[in-house]
Amino acid sequence: MMDAGGTWTDERVELLKKLWTDGLSASQIAAELGNVTRNAVIGKVHRLGLSGRAKDAKPAGSAAARPRKATRAPSAPAPIAPQPHNNNVVLAPIPLQPVAEEPVVFADDDIAIPMSERVTIMDLRESMCRWPMGDPTKPEFRFCGGRSITGLPYCNHHARIAYQPVADRKRERKLIRA
Repeated sequence: MMDAGGTWTDERVELLKKLWTDGLSASQIAAELGNVTRNAVIGKVHRLGLSGRAKDAKPAGSAAARPRKATRAPSAPAPIAPQPHNNNVVLAPIPLQPVAEEPVVFADDDIAIPMSERVTIMDLRESMCRWPMGDPTKPEFRFCGGRSITGLPYCNHHARIAYQPVADRKRERKLIRA
């Protein structure tokens, strides 16, 4: 790379100013001056504060003098092939956990958490299950509060729900889409 510091003589700076006000591009000025890069011209223009250009001046190789490259018209989007829809699938809403004083029994009947053992966020401790239960917008909202697995935020039961094997999740997604 060349040292542009010694190339900016007073004569070259005056020529740069003239070519810049004439409307030439930085590349054209660099070619005209010789032994200087386009970026060096841009840098010098900014250091000199030559941001303004002549309003009606056209560069020597202006757009009127050279033909423009033909632009391609935007293509229409490819038609979307109709996809078969199975409209027979109905997704039932998932009911919220009941907020009752009796114990809540889960589907596999292996765990029941009475309301008295559930905890608020203020009572939640590091060793407690953080599984949310109920509607967070209601004052009855609580967390499971059971003993959590070391290193995980959930008890055994909720960890099995939260951390399902990938194959099971993919199978469930296929059933929902079908």
